[in-house]
Amino acid sequence: MEPKPEYKKTKEFLDTVGRGMCMAKWTQVTIHLQNGHTHSCHHPATHKIPLRELEENPTALHNTKYKKTQRRMMLNGLRPPECDYCWNVEDNSDVFSDRILKSNSEWSTKYWSKIQKKVNGTNYLIDWKENFNPSYVEVVFSNACNMKCSYCAPHISSKWMEEIEKYGHYPTTTKFNNLKHLKNIQGLPIPHREENPYVEAFWKWWPDLYRDLHTFRITGGEPLLSKDTFKVLDYIIEEKNPNRELVLSVNSNLMVTDDLIDKFIEKVNIITKEKRVKEFQMFTSVDSWGPQAEYIRNGLVFDKFWKNCHKFLRECPIPSLTFMITYNALSVPNFDEFIKGVYELKSSYQNEHRICPPHSCVIDISYLRHPPHQSVKILYKKFIPLIKKQIKLIESLRFNTDGEEFFTEMEVGKLKRIYDWMNAPMNKKSLKVDRYNFYKFFEEHDKRRGTDFISIFPELKDFYNYCGRIKL
Repeated sequence: MEPKPEYKKTKEFLDTVGRGMCMAKWTQVTIHLQNGHTHSCHHPATHKIPLRELEENPTALHNTKYKKTQRRMMLNGLRPPECDYCWNVEDNSDVFSDRILKSNSEWSTKYWSKIQKKVNGTNYLIDWKENFNPSYVEVVFSNACNMKCSYCAPHISSKWMEEIEKYGHYPTTTKFNNLKHLKNIQGLPIPHREENPYVEAFWKWWPDLYRDLHTFRITGGEPLLSKDTFKVLDYIIEEKNPNRELVLSVNSNLMVTDDLIDKFIEKVNIITKEKRVKEFQMFTSVDSWGPQAEYIRNGLVFDKFWKNCHKFLRECPIPSLTFMITYNALSVPNFDEFIKGVYELKSSYQNEHRICPPHSCVIDISYLRHPPHQSVKILYKKFIPLIKKQIKLIESLRFNTDGEEFFTEMEVGKLKRIYDWMNAPMNKKSLKVDRYNFYKFFEEHDKRRGTDFISIFPELKDFYNYCGRIKL
């Protein structure tokens, strides 16, 4: 897809401050309340929120002293090293990096004036030391979860935590599920049944934060297992003067009990029908189809999941449903079946009243980068034609017989990006380590979870056995 013309304008504007400037450091935040970590976008690693800072300033969930030093660097025209993902993109290609995309987003552009230089001076209208209410907020209330997705980790899923506490970490060279490692980086979660000072600070901040929000997204864990998710929904329902410019989003694996699904749908319908928000967005996650999807996302019962997708679309006539795809090595064999399934959903629930008519549901495909041993890049190149076949399929289904668009250019483009990424060269040493870890992880996975990799993924049998013969 051709980049939007305004991206060039955004880059020019940011560069008037300095080549290190990014609005996300002010306007965007993901807050992991389950372990007290925060970051402004997903590229830099999270950092710990000091409790002593929260005692006096609950906005330190976003405005940590550490983050303020990064803002100071940006206002001084410097590039924070933690943001090297974007610097590498900009220095080595003509592609606009995420700092441009995020700074160009609606929740950022309205604050451009605050970083403009004063007339005839070098000072900015914004002070790097001041506390700033972000306009785009993602929050994790707890790690409570009923699933153990293969690429997830204990600090995100309580089910993962239970398994690691019982059996220990997996025998890979990576440390993503190692509790000792999590302890060293202060990443261990606070059990969801215990008092959490970070959650307490959030609710102190919330009434003020709520007024400035453009987008608020609840992730997890499994958000529908958290009482705080429903507390947010109730606040919006009961608020006498609601923020009607708010885009409210909730993630869910849609595998909770029927009574929770019904309770959630009831509140969503009140919020949308009374227009208490500008838009409600529903997100769910799945990475393949049928038994293969169940293997990747341990705890998933695919038939129940698909039934609940139908239920949400049938009973919530306004919001659309977005499938967040973490496309990984195990997605490759059977992803065409998922595309066909989504096409049928789109066909069944067209509604001109949807937020994104006629799209009752959308697929948003990202590729898995971590842990690297589950990335598509570790597969034999002979699997590339399977992705090409999936691209041809989704392109053939872009329009129905009446000429209506069923799959957007964005949906097609995201899958094409997977193809390009898999084709990109990879360091041979890293590839060997990742393939070694692939076998070690799934061999242990089968032992612990009573699964059988080869019977579920016969297409990957030769590759799996090859990885099992690798010695480091």
